[in-house]
Amino acid sequence: MSHVRYDKVMRTTADMGELDLCGETSGDVLVIGWGGTFGALRQAAKLMRADGHDVSHVHLRHLFPLNPRLDDVIKGFKHVLVAELNMGQLRTVLRDRYLLDIQGLNKIQGKPFKVSEITEAVQELLGDCARAVARASNQ
Repeated sequence: MSHVRYDKVMRTTADMGELDLCGETSGDVLVIGWGGTFGALRQAAKLMRADGHDVSHVHLRHLFPLNPRLDDVIKGFKHVLVAELNMGQLRTVLRDRYLLDIQGLNKIQGKPFKVSEITEAVQELLGDCARAVARASNQ
């Protein structure tokens, strides 16, 4: 009976439609969020894109099962940042599923993210990316 129920739940992925994606399907940084983080994450991604950075934002509507379209998108980015208003449960799920070094930005003070907090975290990841390119060109 458990397998029957699991199969039934997994069939719902066919009706999930496209991802809620702001930006391109590949690039330097993908910011992933869910729930009440939408506004700050979307605004931060738009600001970073306006400044010429290759940043995209995906907002998940379903946590189980995950939208299967996320599979191709998440693998197209150099860095993935999951911003959560908790201890990082979604980040753990995504790391387990995709076997990627996904970074977390967690806030547990009971307050929403500020756009500046998101942009600072993205800039930090982009700085790591720039340092890696500089190291590779010096070798």
